[in-house]
Amino acid sequence: MGRATELAAFRITRCQFPRDRVIGDSQVRTSEVHVAAVELIDGAGRVGLGFAQSLFTPLPTLVEIERYFAEEAWPSLDGRNPAGLALAVRRVRGGNVRRMTLPFEEALQHAIWDLFAQQMDQPLWQLLGAERESVPVYASGLDFHLSDSDFVELFGKAAQQGFRGFKIKVGHPELERDLHRLDLLRKATGGRGPVMVDANEAWTAQQTVEALRVFERAGHRIFWVEDPLPRNDIDGLRTLRRLGLTRVNSGEYLDLSGKRHLLEARACDMLNVHGQVGDVMRAGWLANECNVEVTLGNSFLEVGVNMALALPGVQWLEYSFQNFDHLVEEPFVMADGLIRGKTAPGHGLRLRREVREKHGQPPPQPNVRA
Repeated sequence: MGRATELAAFRITRCQFPRDRVIGDSQVRTSEVHVAAVELIDGAGRVGLGFAQSLFTPLPTLVEIERYFAEEAWPSLDGRNPAGLALAVRRVRGGNVRRMTLPFEEALQHAIWDLFAQQMDQPLWQLLGAERESVPVYASGLDFHLSDSDFVELFGKAAQQGFRGFKIKVGHPELERDLHRLDLLRKATGGRGPVMVDANEAWTAQQTVEALRVFERAGHRIFWVEDPLPRNDIDGLRTLRRLGLTRVNSGEYLDLSGKRHLLEARACDMLNVHGQVGDVMRAGWLANECNVEVTLGNSFLEVGVNMALALPGVQWLEYSFQNFDHLVEEPFVMADGLIRGKTAPGHGLRLRREVREKHGQPPPQPNVRA
């Protein structure tokens, strides 16, 4: 029985394809998908799935990806039980505190927790202790570089599809442009649902205050401002929170230790988490101790719904229309502004066989669209 639950093999599929639109914020933009599907296989043939994504540069060849994985990741996984890997608390010191050459960390957590839940014959959200089956979803455009017409089309369709809130990118050098986008959003959505803005660290505290007051005078009630200041400006974030102009949502760019410092400083109204399962659950526990609401940001193919359902402080999950659904057999479905967990054991996503056949072997290519 022990060997049936131990990790026995891995499989990697390399994918590269154009996005259906340019996505980005006040700091970055990208038009290509560079991703590797990482599958961990146990002795009974069960498969845990995770995705390693490089946002801005192509991944190396499949042979090179497999070599890096075999050298840097697999030695600590081979023959191990997913439950032990998922629940382990490690002492990080010295040279072992470093990132892998390729971004495998999040993919490994998803694949390990996926296998752990399958071995327990439970959906991951139930294994994590969830007592509800759905959570509200807001539409996030990653829209900073879209034309006005594309912006209106995207959010107009989101409103028709029943999304319960809408978040746009702000932080343009000209504040009038941000205000113009809010005007367009109101027209596109009919003014329904809360509106959030995300500056991606573009502002100072004073610029944030000015922007929020300009928006308010123009009739735009902002539900939260996300990452208005650089991640380490704890004093500035705390000042904004005390002013109470809107909710301050922060923490996206901080590791678990950084999130703890943010909470201890009482510098946010909402803690933004996403990605690695174990870290998200630990951050949620810390936020609960501080009586701070948690928001679930973007996670690949919305796998974060499992954590969102399990954390009682989560009232919102982000959805950004990133055109990844074709990679898996049955993506998560949103209806009436809600996303639901899967009933099958695991996190709910399985790589399509056609993906390996179509995307699995191409060599790296330069970005095909700027």
